[in-house]
Amino acid sequence: MADETTALNAFTHPDGVALCSDDVLFHIQANGDWLYLNSPLPAKFAALFSSILHCIDNEYLLITPVEKVKVSVEQHPLIMVDYQHKTEPTQLIFSSSIGTQLPPVNIADITVTDDGIYVPLIRGLTGKLNRACYYRYINEYISFD
Repeated sequence: MADETTALNAFTHPDGVALCSDDVLFHIQANGDWLYLNSPLPAKFAALFSSILHCIDNEYLLITPVEKVKVSVEQHPLIMVDYQHKTEPTQLIFSSSIGTQLPPVNIADITVTDDGIYVPLIRGLTGKLNRACYYRYINEYISFD
């Protein structure tokens, strides 16, 4: 995480990044759909914007080299719909509902609760497994013996 912060600081304007507006322009619904000014955003644009989405101090922001935009998130910014095994057996690569593929995640870092299964992602983000991915993960990694 420190490396991401260092890279972000090197990427942004030396005087810091200004907040574009106090208004929340983007909203991510609980089902993973993105809205811009309360209108649906096509998945290809959501995927593009997700690449600059950050969670800093529990606040979601799209950050470019010159400005920040507030984003409201109902539950989790990304819904994981599938995963594949990396060459290392202790890591999984997740795919999101908006068509993005995320960097590998250690299985030990995945959180299983009564409410769902959650994946720590880059830039302070978290993802939640959708129903099908949830049951597949349970069948493969949770022992009931």
